[in-house]
Amino acid sequence: MLVLGLQGSPRKKGNTNYLISTFMDAAEKSGARTISVDVTQKDIIPCKEYTVCEKKGFCPIDDYVKEEIYPLLRQADVVVVASPIFFYNMSAQLKAVVDRCQMFWARKYRLKLRDPGANMRRGFLLSVGATKGKNLFEGLQLTTQYFYDAIDAKFEGSLTYRGIEGPKDMAAHPSVIDDIHKAVGSILEPFQGRKKVLFACRENACRSQMASAFAQSLAGDRLEVINGGSEPGDEVNPDMVKVMHEKGIDMAFRSPQSIDEAISHVKPDYIITMGCREQCPHVPDAHKRDWNLADPADKPIEFMREVRDDIERRVTELIKDIT
Repeated sequence: MLVLGLQGSPRKKGNTNYLISTFMDAAEKSGARTISVDVTQKDIIPCKEYTVCEKKGFCPIDDYVKEEIYPLLRQADVVVVASPIFFYNMSAQLKAVVDRCQMFWARKYRLKLRDPGANMRRGFLLSVGATKGKNLFEGLQLTTQYFYDAIDAKFEGSLTYRGIEGPKDMAAHPSVIDDIHKAVGSILEPFQGRKKVLFACRENACRSQMASAFAQSLAGDRLEVINGGSEPGDEVNPDMVKVMHEKGIDMAFRSPQSIDEAISHVKPDYIITMGCREQCPHVPDAHKRDWNLADPADKPIEFMREVRDDIERRVTELIKDIT
């Protein structure tokens, strides 16, 4: 499982950084892979209110958000937002990232596409504020909740602390460590114990991508799904994306990766190969099955649809068999 942290404080060693670092450390000790992004140190262009995202579901602005954050938001099982309070909301740098995620909202509500990871993704908020006002965190809570709705993450709650102003105030807080460990345990508990399945093919551009998306969508609560290729291509097959969109399944922001990269963080219980003579590394105790699927590359889109439907049937049977 992947826990993604978005750190929004401009202070490198401030209270917000302490909060999210402690949270991510606890997540790693619970078995999660973690990635923290300090958005204040990245080249991020604010939303320019183009209408491309509303019409086509993509943001035309080319920067760190497009190249790195969008794919990470789709890969993540848990997304953690951390920010100090700036005028009853998050920092400007983090708000720029949130605004740029209008594109996800458009894909979900305008284009009616379903993110395969939506069933399981969770969101959590960490924040500190210098004052002690009753409504100090209300604006931030609302912004964060709508952000999580757009990226298909269930908002699991928050840890917010008032009266935090000195550089070490958070580290001296009497309950913060226990608070974080309880929150991490609660959030990660549903992800524990899922069977791990690797779908593998040669290029990781088509069949293994479809299989993993169907498995995520149908059984993300029971399966942790990864995919890879023995000779990964440069990009996913555009016809594959089209036929999956016909099923309402969103394949955006997926990129081919090697099998070695796929299993570097997750040891699969099952390896499902697509029948294209891909070379899989030996994984002790993993059950291996070969589906011997027809290769739809360079075939008419009707053939791609047939392969898609065959994969959906096989994934449904696999889920019944192993869960």
